[in-house]
Amino acid sequence: MTTTALRGWDGLLAVLHWTSKAVLAFMMVSICYDAIMRYAFAAPTSWSLEINSFLLVYLAVIGAAEAQRHDAHIRITYFKDKLPSRLRGGVDLLTGLLGAVFCAILVWRGGIMALQALEYGERVSSSLGTPMVYPYALLPVGFAALGLQFLIDALAAIPRLSGTTEEEAFR
Repeated sequence: MTTTALRGWDGLLAVLHWTSKAVLAFMMVSICYDAIMRYAFAAPTSWSLEINSFLLVYLAVIGAAEAQRHDAHIRITYFKDKLPSRLRGGVDLLTGLLGAVFCAILVWRGGIMALQALEYGERVSSSLGTPMVYPYALLPVGFAALGLQFLIDALAAIPRLSGTTEEEAFR
């Protein structure tokens, strides 16, 4: 992958990272506001639970690509660390490809869910009545980003199969 494309990808992930921080800050403020309204004034908000539930989905699926990029997902690497470098590269390649396939399936199925919610006008049965197309649309967007990161990881693993380091491969 070219350096320009990787810089563009880094820029997109930076935007998603900052929007996730903004979403988290909004969630913190709105949940505190709801708690104060509920317990101090006996007047809870009608929107806080619904909005924050959808924003939690946003944080989970949009943040996954950023976590994958920084190798921050929880995993057990005891056996993998014992393998020779080339075999570790093969495991990383297989992991990246399987992750990308898994994400492609979720993009496909999530897209179907979002389109059906749009077509049938599905809404949450609450006073806010949020259209379900919005939270459903987060699935294909988030998993597309994660799948692309898995592909980048798989491409980065290819040079290690021949014993080449990533720095040598991208020169």
